[in-house]
Amino acid sequence: MSNTTVQSAATFEQLGLAPELLDAVRDAGYTTPTPIQAEAIPLVLRGRDVIGLAQTGTGKTAAFTLPIIQRILGGPARLRVVVLTPTRELAAQVRESFAGYAVHTPLRITEVFGGVAIGPQETALRDGVDVVVATPGRLIDHMERGNVRFDDLEVLVLDEADRMLDMGFAPQINRVVSAMPPYRQTLLFSATMPPEVEALSRKYLRKPAVVQVGRRTQAASTVTHAVYPVARDRKSALLAELLRRGDMDSVLVFTRTKHGADRVVRNLTRAGIESLAMHADKTQAQRTEALERFKAGAVRVLVATDIAQRGLDIEGITHVINYDVPAQPEDYVHRIGRTGRALATGDAFTFMAPDEIATVRLIERVLGQPIPRISVAGYDFGTAAAD
Repeated sequence: MSNTTVQSAATFEQLGLAPELLDAVRDAGYTTPTPIQAEAIPLVLRGRDVIGLAQTGTGKTAAFTLPIIQRILGGPARLRVVVLTPTRELAAQVRESFAGYAVHTPLRITEVFGGVAIGPQETALRDGVDVVVATPGRLIDHMERGNVRFDDLEVLVLDEADRMLDMGFAPQINRVVSAMPPYRQTLLFSATMPPEVEALSRKYLRKPAVVQVGRRTQAASTVTHAVYPVARDRKSALLAELLRRGDMDSVLVFTRTKHGADRVVRNLTRAGIESLAMHADKTQAQRTEALERFKAGAVRVLVATDIAQRGLDIEGITHVINYDVPAQPEDYVHRIGRTGRALATGDAFTFMAPDEIATVRLIERVLGQPIPRISVAGYDFGTAAAD
């Protein structure tokens, strides 16, 4: 592996992107590449295998979608790119990124994941596609049905590799990759690099360049943090109080449990504030509808469990609220990474009950900085600032 030093390019034009892609980037309103885009895009364009290590919200999806689109422009529709992702939501987001940046090209992109009817996916695959974004299990289903062949595959992307391994997808990944041509470009993106991910990279990547942006426990610098000390039975009332402010336009609320998410939605409804829940007990159709309504601004509050920690690339989230303090510091970083994305600014609020003080202090120690406390009269249980 070879490490690279991240240096930001001034413009996307300097990265060597084709005019069709520059038009799509301008259509999306972006002018300056993020650090991981500036470093990874030229490497991918040169055909290098790449390991991208980056915290959430750094623009890493565009760091591989843009150069991949450029590399496969031209030729008949055939399966040339496969992106493996851990969750349905992330698969949908990555497909959306590909589709947005390929809008001025004839490329065809489809998503393949479980929880929805397989028939339309079969039709799309048999009609011919250039890019498939898939979860491992459903892709194997299509392999077994003869709907996909990898004879013409040029690029494989393993996105959120650490999460896929955490979710037990190693056997499925090995099965999929073993059916692919050995001479291909392989890109691996991950928030962390535990030994399991390193072993995966050594198995499937050839002399990869390593691009690293930030430490694994480093929160996005564009996010403003605050902790609200609050009695546990006053959290719901405090949330409603904050949501009545005029500046909270798009708010993602995290709870630890599915029942907790539903309870928060019920309490907000009683307070006259519309919100939607998103968690694993919801059907895929319900989760998709909730996400689409939230993205469109039809509802400004989405209450989710950690199913939404990663893979939600939604522009304009102004606030992330940890209704329950996450158990692990790394979970805190992933949660708040839903705002302050791609160099935008955002606010991350954490509600801290008395029995969550120790967990907040652990998060602060790992982050290497204290998080300011905000006392709200009638809600604060009187906690002093952290040591």
